[in-house]
Amino acid sequence: MRLKVRRSGPPERYDSFEVRPTPGMSVLAALFQVRESADDSLAFRYSCRGAVCGTCAMLINKVPRLACRTQAALLIAGEKPVRLSPYPALESAEPWDPGEEILVEPLPHLPVIRDLVVDMTNFFRYYREIDPVLHPAGSPPDNEYLMSQSFVKELEVYTNCILCGACFGACPVNAGDPDYLGPAALAKLYRFHIDPREAGDGSRLLKANSPRGWWDCRFHGNCMTVCPKGVPPIIAIGKARKELSGMGRGQEKGEIR
Repeated sequence: MRLKVRRSGPPERYDSFEVRPTPGMSVLAALFQVRESADDSLAFRYSCRGAVCGTCAMLINKVPRLACRTQAALLIAGEKPVRLSPYPALESAEPWDPGEEILVEPLPHLPVIRDLVVDMTNFFRYYREIDPVLHPAGSPPDNEYLMSQSFVKELEVYTNCILCGACFGACPVNAGDPDYLGPAALAKLYRFHIDPREAGDGSRLLKANSPRGWWDCRFHGNCMTVCPKGVPPIIAIGKARKELSGMGRGQEKGEIR
């Protein structure tokens, strides 16, 4: 088995490494083997190794994934194709043999710092812009907030996001518009909007009521396809747009500029 890895250079290039497969080997484990036995200069991010922190998101066989949970053997054996709407990172002409090689590249739409390490500054700047903290309505209760199971179930769909950036790297809109807030930020914004502890005045939605917010999405669906936790940003975006249109606030100039 081989890993074909994009290197940042100079010059930018692809290096191939022979990897000795082991049972249950993830792509992250394969990268460790390369660094330990072939090239200790190979740079990549990791932390928990358990699909919790989201640190190791990268482009693997042209699909944004978490390297720690992607099984190398399944890729070589011929996985079911992951169908994504086209964007530039998918169209690069670098050839590889899917039956023998695993192609590993940095997450798209973000500047490369070195090899597979990308600069997440813009991703987290957009996340901070939506003010991702709870602002409870009224005075806090004497004890804990009580929430019905139906609300808990709806919130969990969006609180499962681990901010790995896979959706950002898979989004054709982010490819063409670097100012677009992106699926992760908008899904998180919607999560706070529907929280029953928040004021129900719609002010949360207005934070992204701008051309670079809710209204820039084209519903390609790549974000939901690649999310390792099953978060559906396009559903949140669709509901937000419908609600804003019902309020007569569709596509007005929003708070984020």
